[in-house]
Amino acid sequence: MGPWGQPGWSGQCRDGTGGMGGVGAGPAYWEGKERDEIGTGMGWAWVPVGDRCWCAADGLAQGRLLALGGCGLLLASALAAGDERLYAAAVMPALRALPPEAAHGLALRAAALGLLPPTRPDGPALEVRVLGQRFRNPLGLAAGFDKQCEAVDGLFKMGFGFVEVGTVTPKPQEGNPRPRVFRLAQDEAVINRYGFNSHGHAAVERRLRARQETQIRLTGAGMPLGVNLGKNKSSTDAAADYVAGVRTLGPLADYLVVNVSSPNTPGLRDLQGKAELRDLLSKVLVERDLLPCERKPAVLVKIAPDLTAQDKQDIASVVCELGVDGLIVSNTTVSRPSSLRSRQRMEPGGLSGKPLRELSTQIIREMYALTQGRVPIIGVGGVSNGQDALEKIRAGASLVQLYTALVYHGPPVVGTVKRELEELLREQGFKNVMEAVGADHRC
Repeated sequence: MGPWGQPGWSGQCRDGTGGMGGVGAGPAYWEGKERDEIGTGMGWAWVPVGDRCWCAADGLAQGRLLALGGCGLLLASALAAGDERLYAAAVMPALRALPPEAAHGLALRAAALGLLPPTRPDGPALEVRVLGQRFRNPLGLAAGFDKQCEAVDGLFKMGFGFVEVGTVTPKPQEGNPRPRVFRLAQDEAVINRYGFNSHGHAAVERRLRARQETQIRLTGAGMPLGVNLGKNKSSTDAAADYVAGVRTLGPLADYLVVNVSSPNTPGLRDLQGKAELRDLLSKVLVERDLLPCERKPAVLVKIAPDLTAQDKQDIASVVCELGVDGLIVSNTTVSRPSSLRSRQRMEPGGLSGKPLRELSTQIIREMYALTQGRVPIIGVGGVSNGQDALEKIRAGASLVQLYTALVYHGPPVVGTVKRELEELLREQGFKNVMEAVGADHRC
C-alpha cells in the first residue's frame, strides 16, 4: 500500500497527468516518487504537497482530508508531549474516525517522521537473551504494521525491544481488494484480509541496506530486527519464494519468520502440514546456512491458532527434528467467538486483538510443553497490558509482540505494558523476565 494506506488515483492533477483509477498502480506508486495519496473509502482528495499534487474528487473526500489534517495536528501534539490522556481523549478517537487503512497510513507516517515522545530507559529485569541475541525488553512490534520497512527507526523510538517488518513477498503485489480491514471497537479487535500487500523483496532490501549500519548499532544495543517472509499469491512454488526471501533479506535481518499461517492467502495454511512443513523448512534452513554473512539469522515459524491437536504435535515434531530456532504463536484466527458484539464481526479475514488473547496463550502453553521448552517462543495475540504479557511469558513465551493494541491505545501502550510487566514480575517474586518464562509448567 502507499504511504497513506490506499493505492490508485482518480481525477486530474494540476500538472495535467490523469488519474489512475481503481486499484491499479504503476512504478510511481511502488516507489512513491510522484504522488502521495489519502484514501477515504468514498472518494479521493488531492492537495498540493511540495512538488506533488492531490486532487479533490468529491466533497466527502475533502471533509475527510480536513479530518486527516486535524488528526495529524493532534497526533503531532500528543507525540511531542507524550501525553497519554491526550491520546485517550482526543487522538485515538480522531484516528478512529478515519477509515482503518488511512489511519494506519497516518500512524506509520508519523513513526517514519520520528514524531515520537522520549521513552524511559528499560530496567535490567526486562532484558532477555534468546535466539542468539540480547533484547533490551521482551516487547516487540508484530509483523503487519510496517509491512514495507518504512518506519523502523521511529518504531524503535517508541520503546519496542524488537521490531518485525513484513510480511514481504518476492514480487510486488497489491493484496486483496478494499475494504480489507475492519475495526471491531466494542471488542477491541480488528479483522483484516490484506492478503500480503507488499512492495516486494527488491524494495525492502533497498530500505534495509540504506539503514544497515544503523541496525547493526541498534542490534548491539539490544534492539534486533525481524523480517517476516511470505509467498506471492500467484506463486506455484512456495518453497522457492521463501528461499528467495532468505537469500535476499536474510543478511539484513537478525531473525527471519516463515509465515505459513496467514488466513488471507489461499492454500498458505496447508504448508503447516507435517510433510509440507518439513520440506519447506529443510530448504529454508539450508539456504540460511549458505548465507555469506558471518552471523546467520535465526529462523522461526509463525503458526495459526486454528490447529488440531495432531497439527500441533506434527509442527512440534518437525521443528525439533530440523532444529528450527523458534516459533511465533500465533497468527490471527478465522474463528469467531460468540462473545463478539461488533457489527462487522462476521467479515471474512483474520481476527486479532483481545478476543484472541486466551486462545493464543493456550497454544503457547501447548507448544512449550510439546517442545519440552527447548524451542523459544514469541507470543502474540491480544497483548494490551502487563498482565497479558506476563500470562504469555509464564505459559512459555520468551518474548511477546503486540499490534492491535496500538489501534486502540496508541504509542503510550508500549510504555504501559513494560511498566506493568516490571511491577508484576516484582510482585510475583521473579528477578527478571527470563526467570518467569514457562513458570506455569513448574507449578
